[in-house]
Amino acid sequence: MPAYDRSRTEPDRPEAIVVGAGLAGLACARRLAEAGRRVVVLEAGDGVGGRVRSDRVDGFTLDRGFQVALTSYPELAAQLDLEALELRRFDPGALVFTGRRCWRVGDPLRRPGDALASALAPIGTPADKARLALLLLRLRRTDPRTLLRQPDRTTAAAIEALGFTSLLTERFLRPLFGGIQLDPALTTSSRMFSVILRALATGYGAVPAAGMGAIPAQLATALPAGTVRLGCRVLAVEPGAARTAGGDRLEARYVVVATDGPVAAGLLGLPPVASRPATSVWFAAAAPPAAGRRIVLDGTGAGPAHNVAVLSNVAPEYAPSGHTLVVAACPGAARPDVAPDVQAQLRRWWGPAVDGWRHLRTDVVDHAQPGSSPPFSPRRPVALGEGLFVCGDHRDTPSIQGALFSGRRCADAVLAALAASA
Repeated sequence: MPAYDRSRTEPDRPEAIVVGAGLAGLACARRLAEAGRRVVVLEAGDGVGGRVRSDRVDGFTLDRGFQVALTSYPELAAQLDLEALELRRFDPGALVFTGRRCWRVGDPLRRPGDALASALAPIGTPADKARLALLLLRLRRTDPRTLLRQPDRTTAAAIEALGFTSLLTERFLRPLFGGIQLDPALTTSSRMFSVILRALATGYGAVPAAGMGAIPAQLATALPAGTVRLGCRVLAVEPGAARTAGGDRLEARYVVVATDGPVAAGLLGLPPVASRPATSVWFAAAAPPAAGRRIVLDGTGAGPAHNVAVLSNVAPEYAPSGHTLVVAACPGAARPDVAPDVQAQLRRWWGPAVDGWRHLRTDVVDHAQPGSSPPFSPRRPVALGEGLFVCGDHRDTPSIQGALFSGRRCADAVLAALAASA
């Protein structure tokens, strides 16, 4: 049985309460538990993971929204057993639909065999492609912490300043980064643009064989039995206590709020956290509409989907044998009724076979990422005083890396407070 099963006995009088069993809360709780501290995690939902969860639907594994882990994120290797996750990697680069067909765009620095196809792809001028290659070389050699301290502006302004033409921007950079940052207008921080581009250049996008939910599940099963209480919604926090919807008042020396940004702001009276929504549409198909393991970008700007993945090409475990799983992402939008429009869009890409696809589910996540408008500053304070702490991707970078790092950083602050009060 998993450590987060409610039938297990919870710790007596914890030293710390963590509100929320998302990645940040689980990372925080595990570090506290590894240090020998008594901790309990209160989770409103029926499972761990927060926004990073997976479900089985008709034999398919559907993540709650299209999500990808970037293998170059240092916290993945620091906090997780990557071998046990059985990561399935996307190939670097993308397929780009330009109105008539999909063109292969790769990373010739890592895959020289992609050089000719990338040179021929009509996604930008030869000068664009040379500038992009030089930018990737520079970013590979730059520490991410340096990138997060560089002068900030919008991603759109940074792309223009780099000298890229509108052709490269509209056919490649906007659908790619608009999808990753959930911001098709490219108003997000150029610091985050640089950090993400570096992560793509030095690592791979990947999903666990069992779905993205395997990441929080691994963190949770490393906790002592009974640490996580599911179905326990916290309505209020105060120094030394948390009050639940069931009328309980749980006490501890320290309280950590590890929910998403809007909920944390409400519980702690913090300034509002901007939200970027996302909608993902899942389809079952009889056969893959495209070969290979690359993400597919909409280079036409017609939408509503900006990027598409034949996910069962990347991770066959996501689909029953002989079946294909396709996910289409509509970043920056909350559209529960978008599936017919997406299917019509993909029919223009891949023909009438798309008419036979079966719609499995549409995921709408109102708060899929916190905003990161310039000037963007990561590593916001986690210690709020009076024994209250906060962590989450809204306190660091809006990413899996940011959530895991924030949780670890917050746990270290709690441990320091415990040591100081001993």
